[in-house]
This record gives sequence, structure tokens and C-alpha cells, in this order.
Amino acid sequence: MNVLHILGAGTPTPTPTRFGTSYVLELGDEYLMVDCGPATTYKLVRAGLFPTQIDYLFFTHHHFDHNADYPCFLLCRWDQSTGKENKLQIWGPEPTVRITEQLIGPEGAFAEDWQARVGAPVSQHVHQNRGGALPRPEPSVQVTDIAPGYVVKHEGWEVTAAQARHVEPWLQSLAYRVDYPNGAIVFTGDTEPCDSVRALAAGADALVVNCWDHQATMDENGEAPGQTGTLDAGRMADESGAKRLILTHTGPALAAPDSRERGLADIAAIYSGEIIFAEELMRIEL
Repeated sequence: MNVLHILGAGTPTPTPTRFGTSYVLELGDEYLMVDCGPATTYKLVRAGLFPTQIDYLFFTHHHFDHNADYPCFLLCRWDQSTGKENKLQIWGPEPTVRITEQLIGPEGAFAEDWQARVGAPVSQHVHQNRGGALPRPEPSVQVTDIAPGYVVKHEGWEVTAAQARHVEPWLQSLAYRVDYPNGAIVFTGDTEPCDSVRALAAGADALVVNCWDHQATMDENGEAPGQTGTLDAGRMADESGAKRLILTHTGPALAAPDSRERGLADIAAIYSGEIIFAEELMRIEL
């Protein structure tokens, strides 16, 4: 069974029900994570998953609401490993490699942490009691900076990256399409509607779109450029022919109950497919 797990469905604004962005795509017995926003590791466990199950991580861009839990996830996955897990593979736009090195490299921000866990006798006992062997290995991941057009091929699935349009040139942003035997899902990341994302989304079974607020509000307050509002989300889904539109990265104003219903009605007037207003810890069968 293929499942999309919504871990983070929010924005940089913390609320009691949503904060930051992260998803896990479960394809059979493989797990692909897209983004790693605030509290992702905690939400992952609340969803019934575990860090050592995640072998692949893709970053859309490096705003903190998409990567703030990256050090926690890296260290937790390494700490809980017994040495039998697969090496974590990570892709993202620049500076994904540099950020990773600055976190867990020999001179990284958390070097003292992992060096103590490697060297301290009590930490060695904890590692052995979990089933690990000595000497305890240092953190090691496979990390790659990628550009639009990059394709990752694995048995049973393929990931293609396309240019998104968010806050360039300050940050580079990517959208991702995952093709698997029974369908395709696209994660737009944070973007305004653009030809590269439209082309990527063509014929997708599911389209996961950042939907910040009501379109009229965003057009009036200057927040529309670089982001997607309700009407733009509906138009993207309609133009792509996607069977499902999954709205996420929604701000507090749109997420309020009455406001949400108005937004869904506006989108339904444009797009006739299934619309899902994502909630954190939601499990969507694909």
C-alpha cells in the first residue's frame, strides 16, 4: 500500500495544530521524506513511524519552516541506529551539502555531541544494548546538491526535480515529482504558479500544494508573489489534470474553520477533482 503521511501542514507561524512542513511518502516498504520542518522527528513518531525507517530525504528549499528539525532528525536517526540500517540519502538545492557538514561534520555544530556518544563508555554500552557493535561508527550520510531536471532512480520509484519560484535569488527552490508503478505525486514546495511546476504536475494523481491564504487577501496585501493562494491552487490542479489536490502549508487565517470552508468552496468552483485540506498526522492512501 502507498500512503502519504502529513507530518507538518503549517507555516513559520506556530499554532496549536500546525507548524512547519514535512511529509513522508510510504511506497511499499520504502519511506521518502520531503522537508524536515519544526518538530518533524516528534511528529514522525506520533504517526507510528521511526527515524531509522526513513532512507531518503528531499528538501524543497532551506527556509527554517522546512528544515529546522534537520539536525534533530539526523542525530536521532544516527543515535538510534544499530549499524544495520541503510545509509541515509539526502538531496536538495544548494546549500544542502554545506548545511549537513556544518551540522554533523567533524567541525560541525553537533560534533561534540556525537563524539561523546562515540567515545563515552556509558554511551557505548547504550549502543551495544540496542544491538550495535563497537567501535561505534561516526555519523555518515550521502548528501547531494541538485538542480532542476535532476532525476533519482530507484527500484520501484523515480523522483524528478523542477524549478519552483519562491524567493529567488536568495534561496533556490525545487518542486518534486515521484513516479511509482501505480501513479505519481507532485510536491510543489513553496512556489507561485509557474510553467516549470505546471509541466512537472501534468497528469499527476495527487498534487500537494502550498496554500497560504485566500487569493483575494494575498493579492491585496502583497503576499501573492512566490506563494500559492486558494484560486491559484485550484487553477494549478485543474490545468495539470491532477485527480487530487492536497492543500498544505496553510496559514492561520485560512486554517480557521469558517475561513477554510469558504476557501474550499472557492477552489471547488475552479477544480472538480477531490480536494483534501491537510491536517497534521493525516494519513492519505494513494
